Amino acid sequence: MKRQEFSIELDAPREKVWDILWGKETYPQWTAPFSEGSRAETDWKEGSKVLFLNADNEGMVARIAKNIPNEYMSIEHIGVMMDGIEHTENEKSNDWAGALENYTLKTVNGKTLLMVDMGVTEEYEDFFNETWPVALGKIKELSEKK
Repeated sequence: MKRQEFSIELDAPREKVWDILWGKETYPQWTAPFSEGSRAETDWKEGSKVLFLNADNEGMVARIAKNIPNEYMSIEHIGVMMDGIEHTENEKSNDWAGALENYTLKTVNGKTLLMVDMGVTEEYEDFFNETWPVALGKIKELSEKK
C-alpha cells in the first residue's frame, strides 16, 4: 500500500474547519466528489466504529484510531460493507484493512493548514489524485463561507 498526501490552506480557524470535516450536514457535502450521497455513521469518538456509506449503503468499515479535537483525526479502515453485511475478517476482498487515513490541522500565519495522508492501493491511486483536490476545494468553500 502506498501513502498519498494532500493539503490545502484555509482562511478559517481550525475549529471551524474541524466542524466542517466531521459535521453531520457538511461531511456529505465535501465527500460527494468521492461518492454522491456519501455519509458517515459514527459519533467520531476515539475507539468508535465508523460506517462510511454511499447512497447504496455500501462502503467502508473503520474505527477512530485517534481523535484530538481541532487538531488530528486518524481513521483505521478495517473492512468493507457490501450487500448490507460488514466484512472485516481478513477476507481477500478487503485490500484496505489496516489502512490509515489521517487528518492534521495546524495554524500557520493565522490560517489553517489541512493535511490529509492515507494509505492507498494502487488500484485507487489515480482516483484519489483526481478526487482529493476537488474535495479539498469544497472544504475550502465551506470553511471560508461567512
